[in-house]
Amino acid sequence: MSSTRETTRPGSVSTSDLAQHDGSGATASLPSRPRRRGAGWAGRAEIAILAGPAVIVFLAFVILPVAMAAYYGFYRWAGYGPPTDFVGLQNYVVILTDPAFLQAIGHNAFIVVMSLIIQGPIAILLALLLNRRMRGQSIIRILIFVPYVISEVVVGTGWSLMLSTNGALNGMLHNLGLGSLAHDWLSDPNIAIWTLMGILTWKYVGFAVILFLAGLQGIPEELYEAAALDGASYWQMQRRITLPLLGPTLRIWAFLSIIGALQLFDLVYIIWGQYVASTAGTSTMATYMVANGRNAGNYGYGNAVAVVIFLISLVVALIYQRFVLRRDTAGALTERKTR
Repeated sequence: MSSTRETTRPGSVSTSDLAQHDGSGATASLPSRPRRRGAGWAGRAEIAILAGPAVIVFLAFVILPVAMAAYYGFYRWAGYGPPTDFVGLQNYVVILTDPAFLQAIGHNAFIVVMSLIIQGPIAILLALLLNRRMRGQSIIRILIFVPYVISEVVVGTGWSLMLSTNGALNGMLHNLGLGSLAHDWLSDPNIAIWTLMGILTWKYVGFAVILFLAGLQGIPEELYEAAALDGASYWQMQRRITLPLLGPTLRIWAFLSIIGALQLFDLVYIIWGQYVASTAGTSTMATYMVANGRNAGNYGYGNAVAVVIFLISLVVALIYQRFVLRRDTAGALTERKTR
């Protein structure tokens, strides 16, 4: 019989090299490298079952309405029947050249900036105060958060009655002998936008306080104890420890505040209405959309305005995520490691 000879290629490892002999003469092979397995049909089915309903809802209530709005935006449409009067980009040209819409964009930008400047510091100070042990702490937290959960219709109706010319605020000022401070808080273009900012701050600062309190709970107490041993003052600890570690929560709140300010509609429409808002200097892109779309009977134009608002919000969100939220989302995302 001819013997079989084992051959190996240069640079390769033979099977005899992979075998090791123990003291009893038994041969033990080195542990093999685990092979990476794909998701398989079972894994794909599990992903489809878990993510499928959310994807369907997202497509039905987000993507499809946006696509339909973009389609109707190319027509002059009365809101019923199939659209037939194709106008192309004319609606968008009118929108971007209309001084009323450009003014509404300026109002939204002002609300975005002032919401961050006013609500942010107030919410941080209230959160720091309520994060300390004090009597009635739970009740104060509830009272601060209550305005946020009240319906916008109730808030708008109540404030419009109190701030009218013959409302409760001016009546109280007259009774206190401060009649010179009474104003037309809702119709005066010089102060109406600041009236709106006061209402928005009262309404939404509680949401920011709750977010910041949740973020403060995640800061280890040992850091403050170590800083106190080093002789740091209370405000130095807030500046060097609290604010940096509260950064992710601050950035998320700022993102929500920006998007909400860009899409502000309900309070302005309830308090000022579609006509007073433009003359009082409180109109927004959303109130412009309703006034010049649905109320004017031109639903094609209103859909075009909705698309413009969507694109502006999308661009702002993408820019904010790219340059501000990137440092927070980078650590939360996992990548598949290649061997």
